[in-house]
Amino acid sequence: MPSHTLHTVYRKYYKQILDFLIASTGFLLLFPLFFLIMLALFIANYGKPFFIQKRPGKNGEIFNIIKFKTMNDKKDGDGNLLPDEKRITKVGAFVRRTSLDEIPQLLNVILGDMSIVGPRPLLPSYLPLYNEFQRKRNNVKPGITGWAQVNGRNAISWEKKFEYDVWYVENISFLLDLKIFFLTIRKVIKSEGINDPQGNIIERFDVYIKKNG
Repeated sequence: MPSHTLHTVYRKYYKQILDFLIASTGFLLLFPLFFLIMLALFIANYGKPFFIQKRPGKNGEIFNIIKFKTMNDKKDGDGNLLPDEKRITKVGAFVRRTSLDEIPQLLNVILGDMSIVGPRPLLPSYLPLYNEFQRKRNNVKPGITGWAQVNGRNAISWEKKFEYDVWYVENISFLLDLKIFFLTIRKVIKSEGINDPQGNIIERFDVYIKKNG
């Protein structure tokens, strides 16, 4: 069978099956850790261990993504949320640094909203800002990790992120997913790419668009 035919079959059928099997097995194996983190964040965040937010999935369809909540909801005297750096808890900082905040997304994979590997789901408000090329990233299910994540994550520009995302969409294969999976493990162990080279969290895409037209 030609390689392009194998890739098509994998993309249409086997990828979804493997996603479900891997996510189900992974969640069962990680459940003790999941429970401990949930308990720690329940205490640190005053009863709110999870962060749930609307995100666009395949073809822009909206779903609820679930992550561990790494920041509390403390507000100033006017009722406005304090800056992120003042709301992130010690346990939340550890969970984010080690990428453990992504564990609950295994549930999103089990439910069929996400894949193990794919472009990361961004904010719904970004959808109208994409050009034709960038919009191709939504032709597949978003992933817990992806080609952009193992090639710099938040340490690369928005242009590079989209280039990597679209390249992945156009070149999906079992071997590529396997490579990304193991590269992700290495990145998590080394805590690479969480911030930009100056140590700042990358700016929002809509802010970037306003600055750069």
